[in-house]
Amino acid sequence: MKLQLLSDLHLETENFDPRPVPGAELLVLAGDIDSRWQGYERFAGWPVPVLAIGGNHEYDGRDVDAAAAGLRAHCAALGLRYLECETALLTDAGGRRIRVLGTTRWSDFDLYGAAGRERAERAAAYFMRLMGSTRGGQPFDAAAVRAQALRCRAWLERELRQPAQGRWDATLVVTHFGPSIRSVDPRYGRQPGSASFCNDDEDLIPYADLWLHGHLHCRHDYLWPRAGRAPTRVVCQALGLEKKGEQRGYDPGLVFEV
Repeated sequence: MKLQLLSDLHLETENFDPRPVPGAELLVLAGDIDSRWQGYERFAGWPVPVLAIGGNHEYDGRDVDAAAAGLRAHCAALGLRYLECETALLTDAGGRRIRVLGTTRWSDFDLYGAAGRERAERAAAYFMRLMGSTRGGQPFDAAAVRAQALRCRAWLERELRQPAQGRWDATLVVTHFGPSIRSVDPRYGRQPGSASFCNDDEDLIPYADLWLHGHLHCRHDYLWPRAGRAPTRVVCQALGLEKKGEQRGYDPGLVFEV
């Protein structure tokens, strides 16, 4: 299946006009499209199916549970399919069945292991204050984010470990947060704050054929070796912010294949 990937468009501030890419059979929106949600309207009537997951900024200033339900309804009204700890089974033009697993995934702050968790959570406090979200009337702080992240991780691991048994031919994973320290933004490197952007899901990567993510305002495209099989491809195709120079070199016409 050939697909187009968009993430971190930040249409609440950025001037970007998303357009369909010829040859793509699917559009994947990997989060942080528009914190106001208005930008999702640009994908109504898209010529191919659209799958979307939420990014952290879709929850800015909102109750996270109410926001998840609201974003799902908003996407449905526009003809988009929203995934949060959910699976979609699609068939491509060649008849191959593609299993898509979608979740924001959030940060569990274990990128550097349990020993580095406290420093990572302290660094995350800054991002949590900017986000200003709540859950059940309480701040959606680092502890609450970690709890949600672990629920996402448990679901993803359970689904990935299921044997195909002829039900699908390939597996595509879509998360907002990166699955490996290899996805860390090279501008900031391996510092505690990077655990707010990537998780240590490296043990899960080999179960996927293609893993797409966003959140990092840079581009990544690397291979993860698998014994006796073609490597897993991990891709981040984030647009980012123009004022920070993050859009330099961005190619909106890329097509990825699973």
